[in-house]
Amino acid sequence: MTSRREQVLDAIVALITAAVPEAKVERNLTKPERIPPGGLVIVRDGDPGEPEVTLSPLTYIFDHRIPIEVAVHQGTDPREQALDAILSQIGIEVAVNRTLWGLCDFIEAEAPATADIEVSGALPGRWADVVLVATYATPDPLN
Repeated sequence: MTSRREQVLDAIVALITAAVPEAKVERNLTKPERIPPGGLVIVRDGDPGEPEVTLSPLTYIFDHRIPIEVAVHQGTDPREQALDAILSQIGIEVAVNRTLWGLCDFIEAEAPATADIEVSGALPGRWADVVLVATYATPDPLN
């Protein structure tokens, strides 16, 4: 059986893929040399952190910080607008699915940090680092 941690990470990839179907969505990809035309979203495994533990019944409650990296390049829209559009679409999907199909107690996004990125042989792209915080419970920290 797949652990709750893996279920949550897979569900976040599915949620982002549904939010931005034109973008390439990958998990734990190394930093790319090229950005696809529709943009690129990389979901990192992140850190579940130290759980809060309840004893009856024994339950581990995690606030799992999941880094999301979003990259776009200059296209027909200015790169700032393209990046904002992807971030907004992800935000809308998170807002309408706060429990991640029942896998989490709550999921929320933190504000993004943005920066320019150099892309080999192309105009500079734009990059955003976002953290999704997924709160979920499991009967075992490895499960």
